[in-house]
Amino acid sequence: MRLDKLLSNMGAGSRKEVKLLLKAGAIQVDGEIVRDPKQHVDVESQQVLMYGEPVTYQKYIYLMMNKPPGVISATEDKRDETVIDLLFEDVTYFKPFPVGRLDKDTEGLLLLTNDGAFNHALMSPKKHVEKTYYAEVTGVLTQEDVEAIAAGVTLEDGYQAKPGKLVILSTTETDSTLELTITEGKFHQVKRMMLALGKEVTFLKRRSIGRLELDSALALGDYRELTQEELSLFDWQPE
Repeated sequence: MRLDKLLSNMGAGSRKEVKLLLKAGAIQVDGEIVRDPKQHVDVESQQVLMYGEPVTYQKYIYLMMNKPPGVISATEDKRDETVIDLLFEDVTYFKPFPVGRLDKDTEGLLLLTNDGAFNHALMSPKKHVEKTYYAEVTGVLTQEDVEAIAAGVTLEDGYQAKPGKLVILSTTETDSTLELTITEGKFHQVKRMMLALGKEVTFLKRRSIGRLELDSALALGDYRELTQEELSLFDWQPE
């Protein structure tokens, strides 16, 4: 890889800023000062230093975000704030995108990456990756509702949802709280499934994807990189 591209991709600055760093003698490759931005380096075997600090090449990034309500799961939008707008520049140069989506008013676990294979492994319908949501609804959930979800409810457009798992957490005379696990990701799916039961979702939060649970230490709008242990929870291997 060209040295200026490596440095730029790893957050050292724009191509113009990187050229200034090189001109100033701030960059070393295998212990020697390099000023030529066109010089190629082997990112696997050669050591690159910037002001004496190593520049480590990273091709892919995998982020866990606690998505806040009011933010859309998109890379850009002319009207609304997107999840990409919540990221700092040290990760935006990887050009990450959301893995799947959460509705604008839904909060909770959202993954972002620039690895298409990782996205496919989690979002392909053939993979049957479970997503678990916590929800609050108007209406009293019953055992009949649990059985209906397990059988696969029919949505308002005639589509029959795949079987899911509904756990009733609490009920009052007018409201219920629940946990719902599904393997699909249709538009407004949880809300539409509840609507099929005659219930209206008033609060929705995704708690987990597969065996990966949302980090309880992440405040709304915060994010962090996934650990290797967390990445190993998925049936997928990085390149």
